[in-house]
Amino acid sequence: MSEVRQKLEFPAWPQFGDEERIGLHRALEQGQWWRVGGSEVDTFEREFAEYHNAEHALAVTNGTHALELALQVLGVTPGSEVVVPAFTFISSSQAAQRLGAVAVPVDVDPGTYNIDVAAAAAAITSKTSAIMPVHMAGLLADMDALAKLSADSGVPLLQDAAHAHGARWRGRKVGELGSVAAFSFQNGKLMTAGEGGAVLFGDAELYETGFVRHSCGRPRTDRGYFHRTSGSNFRMTEFSAAVLRAQLTRLDEQIAVREQRWQVLSGLLAGIDGVVPQATDDRCDRNPHYMAMFRLPGVTERRRAEIVDALIERGLPAFVGFRAVYRTDAFWETGAPDVTADELARRCPNAEALTTDCVWLHHRLLLGTEAQMHDVAAAVADVAGRG
Repeated sequence: MSEVRQKLEFPAWPQFGDEERIGLHRALEQGQWWRVGGSEVDTFEREFAEYHNAEHALAVTNGTHALELALQVLGVTPGSEVVVPAFTFISSSQAAQRLGAVAVPVDVDPGTYNIDVAAAAAAITSKTSAIMPVHMAGLLADMDALAKLSADSGVPLLQDAAHAHGARWRGRKVGELGSVAAFSFQNGKLMTAGEGGAVLFGDAELYETGFVRHSCGRPRTDRGYFHRTSGSNFRMTEFSAAVLRAQLTRLDEQIAVREQRWQVLSGLLAGIDGVVPQATDDRCDRNPHYMAMFRLPGVTERRRAEIVDALIERGLPAFVGFRAVYRTDAFWETGAPDVTADELARRCPNAEALTTDCVWLHHRLLLGTEAQMHDVAAAVADVAGRG
C-alpha cells in the first residue's frame, strides 16, 4: 500500500492587499486610464527608477517588449547580430529576431547559468550590435568582465533583468551598472501586474528615443500626428502601474526572506547526492532569487520530467529548466545564425546539459518557513532517489 503524504503548502503568488485595491481605485477615479492623461505610469516610472538608482525608467506593456524596445534604441537593425546566452527564456533571442537581427547563442557558466564572458567575446563580429547578459534567477552576471568587454569592443550591453528586481552588484543596483536594463512584470515575476515591463536608462537621449518609439513614434507633446520615427504602442496602462506601485513597496521585505531561505535550502540541496544547486557569486551581494534552481547531472530529459511531476504532486511549484534557444522550432523561424543546431550544441555544452538536467522552483516557495526548506530538500532527495 502506497504511503499517503500531505502536500506542502506555500504562500500564494501573486500577493496583494489593500495597497493594490487603493491603487486601482485611485487609477479608476482619476478619469484617464492611459498614461497620456493619467499620473500612475509617470509616478511608477519615477519610483522604479529611484529604487534602482537609475536616471530614467520607461514602463512598457511586457518584458519581451522591453527587450525589443531597448535593442532598437541601442541601434539593433535588420541583419545586425545580438549575442545572447543559449540557456534562457526564448524572449531573450526573439526580441532580437523580431527586429530582423540575428541572435547568436553562446554558452553559459555551468555553475551560475549566466553568460560565459569569454564565449561572448569570441562571438563578437563587425556586425555585433549588442550583448545581452541574462541575470539568471536573480544572480547577476559578471558585470565587471562584461563592462570591460563592452568598453573594449564598443558593443553596448543590454541587461535582461527580468529576474533581477532589486539585485545588487558590489553594492550597486542594476540602474548604476552603466548599461540599459530591461525588466518583466509578468504574473510569476518578483513584482507583477499580470503583465508589464520596464527599461532603465542612464542616458536622457536614449530615454527620449525610447519614449517616442514606445508611443508609435509620436513625441509626447505632438498634436498634429507628426510621427517622428518608427515605433509601436508599448504603453503601459494606468491600472497596471497602480498595481506595480503597490508591489514595489513589498519587494525589499520579500527579497530579505528569500535570501534567508535560499541560504538554508541551497545548503540542504548541496548535501543530497547528485543534486547541485545553482552557484553563488559573492560580488552579487543582493540576489532576489526569482527561482531556486538546481541540476541533476546525468539524468535523462524523461527522468527529469518524472521528477518534476513527482515534486508537483508533493505541492512544490516545480518546473523543468529552459530549453536551449536553438533547441526550439521558434529559434529557426527567422534571425538564426547560419549554422546547425548540432553545431551550436557543440559550442554550448553547458547549455546543452542544462536543457536536460536543470530543475527550478518558483520563488513563492522561498517565502515559506525555514522548516519548510527542510521539507523541500527531503522531497527532492526522495523523488530524485538520491538521498
